[in-house]
Amino acid sequence: MPETFDPIVERQYAALENKINAAGMKVDHGRIRAAFELAAASHAGQKRKDGTPYVTHCIAAADITVDMGLDEDSIVSALLHDTIEDTAVTHEQIAKQFGPDVANIVEGVTKLTRVNYTSREEEQMENMRKMLLAMSRDIRVILIKLADRLHNMRTMDYQSPEKQRLKSLETMEIYAPIAHRLGIQAVKWELEDLALKYLDPVAFQAITSSIAERRGDLDAFMDRMERKIKARLSEWGIHCTIYHRIKHTYSIYRKMYRQKLQLSEIWDICALRVIVDALPDCYAVLGLVHDMFNTVPGKFKDYISMPKPNGYQSLQTTVIGTEAIPFEVQIRTWEMHRTAEYGVAAHWKYKSGPAGVREGDEEEFAWVRRLLETQQDSDADDFFSGLKVDMFADEVFVFSPKGDVTSLPAGATPVDFAYSVHSAVGNRMVGAKVNGRIVPYGQELHNGDIVEILTSKSAPGPSRDWLKIAKSGSARTKIKQWLKKERREENIVQGKELLEAELRRAGITMAEVNEFDLLPPILKKQSFSNVDDLYAAVGYGGMTAPKVANRLKDELLKARRSAADTGKTALDKVNEAAERRNQKDPPKPRPINGVLIAGLDNCLLKFARCCTPVAGDDIVGFITRGYGVSIHRSDCKNHIAGRLHPDGEGRWVDAAWDMSAAETYITTVYINSIDRNSLVMDIALVLSSMNAKVRSLNARAVGGGMASTTLTLEVRNLDELKAIIARLATVPGVKKVGRSNG
Repeated sequence: MPETFDPIVERQYAALENKINAAGMKVDHGRIRAAFELAAASHAGQKRKDGTPYVTHCIAAADITVDMGLDEDSIVSALLHDTIEDTAVTHEQIAKQFGPDVANIVEGVTKLTRVNYTSREEEQMENMRKMLLAMSRDIRVILIKLADRLHNMRTMDYQSPEKQRLKSLETMEIYAPIAHRLGIQAVKWELEDLALKYLDPVAFQAITSSIAERRGDLDAFMDRMERKIKARLSEWGIHCTIYHRIKHTYSIYRKMYRQKLQLSEIWDICALRVIVDALPDCYAVLGLVHDMFNTVPGKFKDYISMPKPNGYQSLQTTVIGTEAIPFEVQIRTWEMHRTAEYGVAAHWKYKSGPAGVREGDEEEFAWVRRLLETQQDSDADDFFSGLKVDMFADEVFVFSPKGDVTSLPAGATPVDFAYSVHSAVGNRMVGAKVNGRIVPYGQELHNGDIVEILTSKSAPGPSRDWLKIAKSGSARTKIKQWLKKERREENIVQGKELLEAELRRAGITMAEVNEFDLLPPILKKQSFSNVDDLYAAVGYGGMTAPKVANRLKDELLKARRSAADTGKTALDKVNEAAERRNQKDPPKPRPINGVLIAGLDNCLLKFARCCTPVAGDDIVGFITRGYGVSIHRSDCKNHIAGRLHPDGEGRWVDAAWDMSAAETYITTVYINSIDRNSLVMDIALVLSSMNAKVRSLNARAVGGGMASTTLTLEVRNLDELKAIIARLATVPGVKKVGRSNG
């Protein structure tokens, strides 16, 4: 036998059940009744400002979720949404009786309720909206929070003027924009109108009174337009539903404010909706409407072919009625209409739980995933429980002790937060508190954390270990700047030790580096005045020891090859070959596209695509049949194999670069990396910072969480190419950067 409560409460709950039945929802009424009884018992004795039992608010929130067309778990969660916050009911108790999904939704709503709003700057408000969405791992948390706020705004008359204004401001800056972002226009409009009622009561009353006075005439006019359009569409065999509405109060208010108009100067406050069965009918109706009425220039928008970011689709046009009154006509299909009214909630609208999901629904509601940028692949059957808000998965939003919201990279630590406040705060940091507790510097921050940085004027400053802790590029840059300025002597010692250790791993001794005088070219290229500058840069992190060691290794290999040669340079070999072919008066070969070819100074020349050589590579030439000379790198697989092939005998010729030529060369670079968001953007930023000339950039997923990127670049020489490759290797997630050798 169900427990009975206050007659007012029971009547309101009975109305909720009637609404559920009228909507044709297939639900477990016993489970919903159990949630109601738990909420009523838990909130027993609690009253609202109007004197009614508190549980009436919970029933009203559940009633709004039914209007949105949400599922059974949403109704149950709405009934229980204040129990964890205001009663002794626990997450574990709800999970045991109603399942973990309901418990997690209720807990999520509770967390959002605890958020304080102290800053009014637009950037702060946008961060707050992002944070609310990021905190709501299940989209139903936000939908129920919107229902909660909507009912609170409907009953705001009983609050103090100060609270009315504060809650209305929050509604206008936080909740109405979220409803708009999720495409729930019906909720957005009502929230805006209710907020305006308390933020500018004089204007609200003036507009509503004026509309009320004109309502009869406007309704009669729109009724005539409805009948006229419906008759015309019927002649053409187009089945439709037509109804009209008056623009909501805040929309009129905003237009008056922006365009500096009086209410009497606003005529297009009427809108007529034509809902048809199929997409082609939309455009047919548009043509007929334009044939019937004069159009207002510049007032036609096709949101069907170009939907709004929140998924809204309609054809919108403004025409002049028979009485010279302009009105807007919105033309859409039923599916578009449900999306326009309920936004993200449309996935639940007209569905009866997961069992009602049809094959193809996932594609039909693909805009939901695009809107939320959800990062998981979910089948249609588990779409309800799996729909997540991952719009800002790469960001974390935290509070300062004063309530300001700061956006940081995912995985950020107190070190990142300190430097986001100011460089001086980071440099003087001696400790950090998160939610009132002392934490290590490497503590990972989460959405909604309150972070306090403890500072001291006598702080020793950042250590090199902080470079491993900090996740944001700006924090690492500021740490490096401090280390570079304040710790030069220490950096020199540290850098020398790191470089020598790296050289030992590479099998290189400092004696060899000094013997072949390898450091001066590197110092010159990096604009270091002496070797101590190089050591200092390695010490504070401006350059990495492996990068310098790899460069020294390359220079050492060249020096060893040169020492082992007969002493003749590649240019010497080219000139000698020319002398053998022209014994009498050997001319000095002339460069062709920056290349000198033994014995040839007027021929077609092309650079092999298999190895894409650039100035500075060791090269050879291959005399093709009818296509001139093809230039290959000497380590190209095709060159190595061609030397052994009988057909290549006598066709390989010596070649060398004319380093004085101001030529550029096209080459290809391949990147293997982890497949992640913003990878291409990070690669592009590196290329842009080096002023690299990019001919093409193609990236694709190759499976196993990996991606392959192919770059076609235009470079002057091998040194420039190596510098680009070295920088690309530092992009997060990049595993390997290299060139093809055929």
